[in-house]
Amino acid sequence: MIWKRSAVLRFYSVCGLLLQGKHINHSSIIRLHQGSQGQFPLTQNVTVVEGGTAILTCRVDQNDNTSLQWSNPAQQTLYFDDKKALRDNRIELVRASWHELSISVSDVSLSDEGQYTCSLFTMPVKTSKAYLTVLGVPEKPQISGFSSPVMEGDLMQLTCKTSGSKPAADIRWFKNDKEIKDVKYLKEEDANRKTFTVSSTLDFRVDRSDDGVAVICRVDHESLNATPQVAMQVLEIHYTPSVKIIPSTPFPQEGQPLILTCESKGKPLPEPVLWTKDGGELPDPDRMVVSGRELNILFLNKTDNGTYRCEATNTIGQSSAEYVLIVHDPNALAGQNGPDHALIGGIVAVVVFVTLCSIFLLGRYLARHKGTYLTNEAKGAEDAPDADTAIINAEGSQVNAEEKKEYFI
Repeated sequence: MIWKRSAVLRFYSVCGLLLQGKHINHSSIIRLHQGSQGQFPLTQNVTVVEGGTAILTCRVDQNDNTSLQWSNPAQQTLYFDDKKALRDNRIELVRASWHELSISVSDVSLSDEGQYTCSLFTMPVKTSKAYLTVLGVPEKPQISGFSSPVMEGDLMQLTCKTSGSKPAADIRWFKNDKEIKDVKYLKEEDANRKTFTVSSTLDFRVDRSDDGVAVICRVDHESLNATPQVAMQVLEIHYTPSVKIIPSTPFPQEGQPLILTCESKGKPLPEPVLWTKDGGELPDPDRMVVSGRELNILFLNKTDNGTYRCEATNTIGQSSAEYVLIVHDPNALAGQNGPDHALIGGIVAVVVFVTLCSIFLLGRYLARHKGTYLTNEAKGAEDAPDADTAIINAEGSQVNAEEKKEYFI
């Protein structure tokens, strides 16, 4: 029964070639009936990107002139040895020999996917399967949900979407080159039931630091050869101004000029700024000149002391900053910058006091040693019974002292 099915298969293959006007020589027909039980065709699965070219190769290590054939998933013969059987301009012969039959399929479409069969016409016929996988390339992603401008503090929802991927593509979000993990992912099958449409939604609350930041949606897929497709959305955030006053000098002096710069940041940019002093208008417009964001005060005097206020406003809101001006006396300021005489005088007083104390202690020490010496000289007179004996004893002590002195010398 197996032999009959094999014979029928070979018969129809040859008939198909003949019906298409292909010439089949006698040796080819004879090879349909010959073969060896030790011969096996070898194939490999193939993966190709949609629109690319697939190479299907069938090899036989030991072949005694037995014919090889490739057929598609619909069991249509594509090539019988070096004879083309199916009229499809996309299918071409790459190599045909007793040991190999290779064909190419160009401009591959999703419908070409399936199981291809290489047949070796031995008795019985031996086959090997090769599965052709076609990857669907995802379309360029699109970001939706952004409406410019966005107000600071608002909740933003961005959606990235791509279609046509097979298998389903992966979508990743990046903000300031840092990946955002907490996102929603949705996969839907397309109408052709072969490819997929995937989307991902990113939710976050914006602040002024997000202004000008690029949010990137990246699509990764094996068909893209490690070069992902990206879509980018640059954020525009509107926010109230922030204000800071910067003086031209940290110690304003009487008679000198002073420039106060109102540094204001906001979007839209606040312009112009409003200067006031102590809650009212500037008192001396001739000396206090406003130029853009700068307040120029010429020839400072004590009457300029007070609280200066800079106010910036844009379409989102208002903000202000204050600067307390204290005009310093140049002479007093110079004295502060000179040497500290009080400190120097205190140090000198301490040194003098320590010196006097040292002299006093040294004097007392010397006096005590001298008294002890005199007491030792009068030691013999203390024990005398009368004055004459005391004098004699004292003289004797002096003589002994002199002797001792001479002895030591």
